[in-house]
Amino acid sequence: MAVFTPTTALAADERFVLVSHAPDSDSWWNTIKNAIKEAGDQLDVKVEYRNPPTGDLADMARILEQAVASNPNGIITTLADYDVLKGALKKAEKKGIPVITINSGTHQQSEDVGALMHVGQPEYDAGYGAGKRAKKDGVKSFVCVNHYITNPASVERCQGFADALGVDLGSQMIDSGQDPTGIEKKVLAYLRAKPDTGAVLTLGPTSAHPTLRALEKNRQLGKIYFGTFDLSGEIAEAIKEGNIQWGIDQQPFLQGYVPVMALTLYNRYGVIPSNNINSGPGFVTKNNVGLVEKLAGEYR
Repeated sequence: MAVFTPTTALAADERFVLVSHAPDSDSWWNTIKNAIKEAGDQLDVKVEYRNPPTGDLADMARILEQAVASNPNGIITTLADYDVLKGALKKAEKKGIPVITINSGTHQQSEDVGALMHVGQPEYDAGYGAGKRAKKDGVKSFVCVNHYITNPASVERCQGFADALGVDLGSQMIDSGQDPTGIEKKVLAYLRAKPDTGAVLTLGPTSAHPTLRALEKNRQLGKIYFGTFDLSGEIAEAIKEGNIQWGIDQQPFLQGYVPVMALTLYNRYGVIPSNNINSGPGFVTKNNVGLVEKLAGEYR
């Protein structure tokens, strides 16, 4: 493993790059963008956000390599696919560029690519926790609406949910794509073909918003058990109205702010938290949604 040598740099010279796997259409990442801007302003560092416009992971790897080649003071990145991204991150390690991983990937994968720490939500565990909650509520079958099926972490969410219910995932996960109209049609088609489906699980606003419209069209809104990952203003309102039972909050603001803070401290003073940080999961329900709805999409 390369030895990172922190230096006390002038704030004006400090530059970090955050590379995410998210397509331009994914509004959930606006909270992380807000976080890195606020952290950058408060700490007087420059933070650049880069991502593959369509969410293509090969494109993300190329963007990550470009970020490494630009020799920033630090890199923040998701580990959406360890095998696709590890090569670029090993180049960062060899060049002595400090890396912090966020959002996707495991603690072990983060350590294997030489990252200083990981800030995120263990996806399988979050799915499993959601499944335990649903099982307690009487759910026995479900459909997982996966809008980013090429991302292994998204499959872990669905798999954890199925395992907690004690059922095979199998055809209960659908590849919905990211087009809102397409998602709506696929959810409607699935529920018409399998009317006894006990619950709907969506993996974020991209799939949750069209699913709400689909359930309204087939008159199941508020009648079928509905849980989702991540928050948005629309999701918070649906929870408040009882149309979504819960949303899993992985506190994305922390995933943006903490790495910028940690890299700044590391570069200036050679100090950094010694432990990984699990930013989630936490459940937002009708009982506590009032605490977060005003901040959804911006800080929550």
